[in-house]
Amino acid sequence: MITLKEISKSFGSRVLFENVSITFNPRNRYGLTGPNGSGKSTLMKIIMGLEEPSYGSVTLPDRVGMLRQNIEDFRDVLVTDVVIMGNQRLWEALMERDKLYEEEMTDEIGMHLGDLEGIIAEENGYMAETDAEVLLSGMGIPQEYYTMKMVSVPTDIQFRILLCQALFGDPQALLLDEPTNHLDLESIGWLEKFLEGYNGTLIVTSHDRHFLNSVTTHIADIDYETIIIYPGNYDEMTVAKTSVRERSEQEAKSKEKKISQLRDFVARFGAGTRASQVQSRIREIKRLQPQDLKKSNIQRPYIRFIPTEKQPGKIILKVDHLNKSYDDNHVIKDFSLEIVRGDKIGVIGNNGRGKTTLLKMLAEVLSPDKGSLELGHLVQINYFPQNHAELVDKSLKMSAFEWLKERKPGIYDQDIRSIMGKMLFGGDDAFKEVSSLSGGETARLIMASILIADHNVIMLDEPNNHLDLEAVSALGWGLDEYPGTVIVVSHDRDLIDTVANKIIAFEEDGIHVHNGPLEEYLESKKGYAL
Repeated sequence: MITLKEISKSFGSRVLFENVSITFNPRNRYGLTGPNGSGKSTLMKIIMGLEEPSYGSVTLPDRVGMLRQNIEDFRDVLVTDVVIMGNQRLWEALMERDKLYEEEMTDEIGMHLGDLEGIIAEENGYMAETDAEVLLSGMGIPQEYYTMKMVSVPTDIQFRILLCQALFGDPQALLLDEPTNHLDLESIGWLEKFLEGYNGTLIVTSHDRHFLNSVTTHIADIDYETIIIYPGNYDEMTVAKTSVRERSEQEAKSKEKKISQLRDFVARFGAGTRASQVQSRIREIKRLQPQDLKKSNIQRPYIRFIPTEKQPGKIILKVDHLNKSYDDNHVIKDFSLEIVRGDKIGVIGNNGRGKTTLLKMLAEVLSPDKGSLELGHLVQINYFPQNHAELVDKSLKMSAFEWLKERKPGIYDQDIRSIMGKMLFGGDDAFKEVSSLSGGETARLIMASILIADHNVIMLDEPNNHLDLEAVSALGWGLDEYPGTVIVVSHDRDLIDTVANKIIAFEEDGIHVHNGPLEEYLESKKGYAL
């Protein structure tokens, strides 16, 4: 059980949440939701004890698994040990036991060793290494990494190891902030099944709608300067929330209409002989006076991609026997593909298998070692990179408005402001320095640059990584409605489901092309873990 008592958090005059008291119960799995900037990560840090609230207190159970982001602190620790460190009581007992064994044995040390062995037995420490390896395997981490130091392991794998650390040791509560960020589809599927069988208290944030819908039994939504618990998953919450808001607005309108009628009566008979009735109406007006509805902080960008008037030919891109290697790692081998006008292609597969490499070659950002790529007639490509720094140099001293204006010389200032408003850069936000933009803001700025660009083909590499659920939903709608050609790399199944009519899947045995949606491809793949 996790209890928040009268929690408040403000930054200057801005209130995230105020006087919130909530109990998160065992056997319930809570999705913590709200748009970027609403305070999800702040609240998670408060619960984890990494940040102080402005007011209030948090009560946690004894054993809490937390997904940490401090990979540098573990750089010289063996991978398996990093996972076992998730059970602090066990890890401290193991470390102290090993230290005592290096000292000269005395009766006192022998007694203390006995106590430590008791703690290790209570915490199932004799199975710790095996249990850690089960978690690592489930996360798709190759066995050769288990005995290596963290510093020698790829960065995305290090984050998966920290997720294993959070899950280790049968914690009574789990606090997971964006656990799917560095996971591929198979690992996300494994994590979903693990969490569905978890009997403690789970609080999780995620921009992956499919993941939230699969895992959660309740949604804790940050809005209206408070936190409201809704039963059900994310989609069920949005329906309930919309209904409540619409009902509140309708009730407010009804009260306003009734008040207007009563005021007419008071105005007509206020000076006449019906004074008692007038006073009754005045009291009724005061009783009906509606409270101001707090404004919801949910904002959805408006994303509508409009292709250039120059329509390309039927063949957009012809790929012939493409090859690409990095030293001895052959990521693309003899790959051929023909992309036709109107294709909406979803690219899926485990990390490190070459999805980004393929997209960069298709976008002509990277050259192949062998093979050829032939663009069709009048094809114009716009590319969204996974690494935002490829487009947005945050060392530049310029505003987001100035950066966007440089993307299309000659465009009118009011057109730039209009596009920025649609991408939620309202008011002074349009003039923020690019160096100060968050990951989500940078993603929306790049998206704005695509909105003003000339294109009939859009290629996007993990565009949802820093976007909130509302923005990902808007992106999916925009790509689905786009009459041009789309290629999108993503682990977000909801986005791929919405957009793709063709799948390029990077599997262990090579690259597979499927003419059909993601669900159809997965059904055809026996043993594909989801």
